[in-house]
Amino acid sequence: MTMFWIVRHGQTDWNLLGRWQGQSPDAPGLNATGLTQALALRDALKDVKFAAIYSSDLFRSLQTAQPIAETLGLTITLEPRLREINLGAWEGMLADDIQALYPRELEERRRNPFHTRAPDGESPRDVAERVLPAVDEIAGRHPYDDVLLVSHGLSLAILLCHARGIPLEQVYDHIPENAKPQRLEWV
Repeated sequence: MTMFWIVRHGQTDWNLLGRWQGQSPDAPGLNATGLTQALALRDALKDVKFAAIYSSDLFRSLQTAQPIAETLGLTITLEPRLREINLGAWEGMLADDIQALYPRELEERRRNPFHTRAPDGESPRDVAERVLPAVDEIAGRHPYDDVLLVSHGLSLAILLCHARGIPLEQVYDHIPENAKPQRLEWV
């Protein structure tokens, strides 16, 4: 059994504004609060004997993982399959604007959350199909170890639901807070 410590990246300005980030190349890195959160996370986890640190390759996750890796003398392994959901046409948009321009699509997402995708984007099911095999592979490399995963809200919510036996249709109800570590036993 691998013990995963999962962490959503620190806060960004887009988090504060209600702007949907997804995989947007325009998404900002951590803001001042996010950088402070990353340092606090480093201090909180400094005594954990991690065998490895894996991070999404998106900058906000890497920024969150770096202080921990530096303190522990570990290298961060970038894993693109840990990326946030691709929100397609909605990336970079404010929540209110998405509601105004895509009301039917958002209503479908409310009715069928696990299978509905943003225009030109992914569904949570698509994310699960890349995130779960990635985490299984990581667990296979580190049986019986503690491993840090730094990723994103929806990707981590899928892991939480899967590990705790929560139906994946409830994934949007389990998005973790920024920079708050949680432990998951992965068997």
